[in-house]
Amino acid sequence: MPNGTLVHRINTYRRLLLTAGIVFLLDQLTKLWIVSRLPIDSYHHGNSIEIVPDFFYLVHIGNRGAAWGIMEGQGLFLAIAALVALGALFYFRKSLELYRHSHQWVFGLISGGILGNLLDRLLHGHVIDFLDFHLPFSIPYVLEGGRYPAFNIADSGIVVGVFTYLILGFLEKETPSE
Repeated sequence: MPNGTLVHRINTYRRLLLTAGIVFLLDQLTKLWIVSRLPIDSYHHGNSIEIVPDFFYLVHIGNRGAAWGIMEGQGLFLAIAALVALGALFYFRKSLELYRHSHQWVFGLISGGILGNLLDRLLHGHVIDFLDFHLPFSIPYVLEGGRYPAFNIADSGIVVGVFTYLILGFLEKETPSE
């Protein structure tokens, strides 16, 4: 591929690449900080850092599954699924309308999050979760005792990206066919 084509592609998707890079970097830096400050499974051993009493804590949890710990022990499958998802984003970039600036921000959030958690799986064999919220209410099977499952910056990027993409789908008008 000629060098000019690569530079053009990078410029075309620069918002996506920049957003993904920022999410990935923030995710990995915060995880490095947590690993250096708290032992793994600190939540279960009472070694958390209380930020807002009875509401927000920093913990160090190794999640060997996906969201809410589902698919526990399926790290290889989840790593492959992450690579497939990234490949699909690249392959379907035109139908996903990644030329749109708004879609680049959204898929940058998602891609950065996928990369952050993928790197954790490859390096540690689990995803490092550390943001721990305790809410003043319970929802059976979801928020037992008000404790929301711990998560990280990568998870936040993925969730915010997906919800924003859904909202954009409702708000952006389709171009009428002629």
